[in-house]
Amino acid sequence: MEMTRRITISDLIEAKRQARKIAAVSCYDYTTARRVAQAGVQMILVGDSAAQVMLGHDSTLPATMDYMVTITAAVRRAAPQLFLVADMPFLSYNVGVYEAVKNAGRFVQEAGAQMIKIECTAAQLDVIKAVSDADMGVMAHIGIRPQSLDKVGKLRAEGTTAQVGLELIVFTERLVEAGARCLLLEGVAREVAAIITRRTEVPVISCGSGCDCDGQILIISDILGLSPDSLPKFSKRYAELGQAIEDAVGRYATEVAAETFPDDEHSYHLKPGQLEKLDEMLGDMGR
Repeated sequence: MEMTRRITISDLIEAKRQARKIAAVSCYDYTTARRVAQAGVQMILVGDSAAQVMLGHDSTLPATMDYMVTITAAVRRAAPQLFLVADMPFLSYNVGVYEAVKNAGRFVQEAGAQMIKIECTAAQLDVIKAVSDADMGVMAHIGIRPQSLDKVGKLRAEGTTAQVGLELIVFTERLVEAGARCLLLEGVAREVAAIITRRTEVPVISCGSGCDCDGQILIISDILGLSPDSLPKFSKRYAELGQAIEDAVGRYATEVAAETFPDDEHSYHLKPGQLEKLDEMLGDMGR
């Protein structure tokens, strides 16, 4: 899906119809997003996992609206042609429909997001409808929901029994009826995710939900080998840049200590003849 214009939801729906897979990446900063935008993906999600990856928290909960809007705007500047999804952080949408619509609108107006991701239970159906009715695209996130960690105690795969799988299938249909234009399935059993993908007309993005969905998403730090901890079962490293960064910075520190950096090549200099003139001026000053 090569584009010289901005990718839209219509392009993603058409990709689904033609069975062309959608590649999405979660990233959070201008410099990285510029590189991602050149790599052939179609979608960037600015996830609230930035609280962990960028700020070092042990959960996504400390992400705030102001922070998420700021980094989403930075990613938009870096990747003007990609489809951009912004993640609604904790308490930005679960304290009332009015607040949810207002906060979603900030992502559109201030950051240039094309779609708003919301972690969903049945309690959020009215929010999905309200945001959609306000002419904003909604990505409904079901399955593993990191914002619920404190409530459930442990995050685990969803839909691994027939009963729960059926509940998820029915729930996704309700989400689409409420106005969701895209689904993100995190940690859902592959077989259930495949059924959901076949039964719905909107694009379905898998985060650890198997290869049968319309697209896949991974976090950029996992892709690049920058994550300090072991990866979840569904993730994969495609590079080991963490070690490369340590090696590069280590060589820099060694050269600084040895006084081999910076050298003349990496320094600015007076124009020819100006040093002598400067010495004369200093001499005239009695120095």
